[in-house]
Amino acid sequence: MKSFDQDLTEEQILMRDACRRFVDRSVIPFIKENWRQEWTMDPEGRLPHSILEESDKIGIRTLGIPAKFGGLSLDTVTEVRTFAIISEEVARGDSGLADKLVQNWKVSVLLRELAKEEVSRYWFSKIQDDPGFLFAHALTEPKGASDRWLGYNAPESAMDTKAVKSEKGWVLNGRKHYISNGFDASLYIIYANTKPGFGMQDGTSSFIVPRDTPGLNVVRCNETVGCRFMNNGELELINCMIPHENILIEHKALPSAGIYFKPGKIIQAAKNLGVGQAALERTAEFVQTYSRGGKLLIKHQAVASRLADMATRIAALRSLVMQAAKSVDTKSPDAEALCNMAKVYASEEVLKVCQNAMELHGGMGAMLDAGIEKLMRDASIFLHMDATVDISHFKIVKALYPANAGKYAGPE
Repeated sequence: MKSFDQDLTEEQILMRDACRRFVDRSVIPFIKENWRQEWTMDPEGRLPHSILEESDKIGIRTLGIPAKFGGLSLDTVTEVRTFAIISEEVARGDSGLADKLVQNWKVSVLLRELAKEEVSRYWFSKIQDDPGFLFAHALTEPKGASDRWLGYNAPESAMDTKAVKSEKGWVLNGRKHYISNGFDASLYIIYANTKPGFGMQDGTSSFIVPRDTPGLNVVRCNETVGCRFMNNGELELINCMIPHENILIEHKALPSAGIYFKPGKIIQAAKNLGVGQAALERTAEFVQTYSRGGKLLIKHQAVASRLADMATRIAALRSLVMQAAKSVDTKSPDAEALCNMAKVYASEEVLKVCQNAMELHGGMGAMLDAGIEKLMRDASIFLHMDATVDISHFKIVKALYPANAGKYAGPE
């Protein structure tokens, strides 16, 4: 809808249009022509390196790297909104590719804001020199992370992954799973408990861990139902020695990661918005091309009603995502509630949009080579990303009514 462009800066429109050309020229044709590749059991053979190289040429692989380190000079006043716009555009082509890039952006923000300048400079040069270099954020463990029911300050909620300080550095032992980019990443931000007897809020530290660190093992690629061009992975840490200079934040990593979590929720919600936009575009094209009962599908009232419903949900979601993004850009006190609202709404509404897309395509909607069922799968996986919908509901109530809300989840 053209009216949304009125709120964008010239820089954002130029970046979005460049990204849209890349998606239309390279990503969508690849996904359509190579739909079987999504199901190969060789994770490294799913997405060609050339697509990451093309994303690099237009600057979207390394968003979040400051200009002083060779990155794009983004306007900090509208940065999160820019992330959201590009995330939606990439996901319109493929949600998995978007998630590959999103992890780079989010970890770049962490390094930019929390790491020493020489550390940031070193890793930013690494990712800029190699189009295949990916970042990953390793928080989740077998017993959970953002969806824990215990308060984050409770000792029982402490990370199972432990880090013990020694003369040479920190020794990490534990396991991380359901990690986006976990199978492919070259650099991980890994969280571990460093204060026995303390919960996640006061006892968690974050570490910069290169892939080739002895004791860090990538043990599997998780075969997910959707977002399959991003290789989700599981990590094992066995006496993994990390030098002292590779600690990012000691003991207070979770509160410090707020600079990552809020933009991260917006970017992920925008990614799912892109999936919904793809479903809307493809359905609109289908019902204006195919006929039943002697007239175009769109001329049937029931079809028109569903298409209108899809367009309305997408427009409403985009408005909420951009409002939430603006609240983070401007450091509004409403940001916590709005970010979780965007997460919830993107999870639920895009799933409904994709269901309508499948049904309006008839039997074709269930065929693998048509690609519509893929959108449904990609949308469904977001229910479990960046906290569950139920936990996000709890966090919305806590943000809106802090004086009386129950102790559901998160810092008390």
